[in-house]
Amino acid sequence: MREERPISSLPDGIEISTLDERPDLEARARSLDAAFPEFIHHDAVVTRHWERLYTDFAPFQIVVCERGEVVAAGNSVSVYWDGTTKGLPEGLDAALERSMGDAEEYRDPNVVSAILAVVSRENGGRGLSRVVLQGMKAAAAESGLGALIAPVRPTLKHLYPLTPMDRYARWERPDGLPFDPWLRVHRRLGAEILCVAPRSMLITGKISEWEDWTGLRFPESRPYVVPGALSPVSMDVEADSGTYEEPNVWTRHAVG
Repeated sequence: MREERPISSLPDGIEISTLDERPDLEARARSLDAAFPEFIHHDAVVTRHWERLYTDFAPFQIVVCERGEVVAAGNSVSVYWDGTTKGLPEGLDAALERSMGDAEEYRDPNVVSAILAVVSRENGGRGLSRVVLQGMKAAAAESGLGALIAPVRPTLKHLYPLTPMDRYARWERPDGLPFDPWLRVHRRLGAEILCVAPRSMLITGKISEWEDWTGLRFPESRPYVVPGALSPVSMDVEADSGTYEEPNVWTRHAVG
């Protein structure tokens, strides 16, 4: 396993800031064109809480610039976690809900939970997702929080939608590193894989909405393999409803 370069030794021209430090970068960070399937943008929990990331959690919103241009960004929140696998949030949606509840009920957070890392389309493949994770870890350390946890959306899982996530997450290359590139980035930065989050995100919609989001037609009630989905999407024509439960993989990065 190769040694990762510390955050104090970033590539030339690369700078990491938080929106607490650089609020002027917010609009450019939010405009990055994420390469996610359309249906991912219709998670009700994420939609309900998203704006508060920028108002209440600015110290944990990461922006990566290269010579003044925003090339990557990351969203995360502070949250309380008891340190046990059982005590983890159910997934990304639950991490957001718990974080907002912590803030409203004055519970002291002790970790940072990643929510999203995005690299601009033209800068993909340059290792900038790793830089975003480094920024999240640095923000956690700066705030005196002890770990970064992340509900990871494996990059290539959509190519194997019928394989259960607990099996996919255990796939390895001959060198012992994870088969999945995004899980591999986390491992190389020192993360341990904790467990699968079977229902990290929940996305529901009418059949017509799913047809608009995917460009497919769903003429009968059954699970469908949908491009970009990590597991099949269940369609119920009689109820005019489609339901997608996205599995993720919980990882933990020590901080400090």
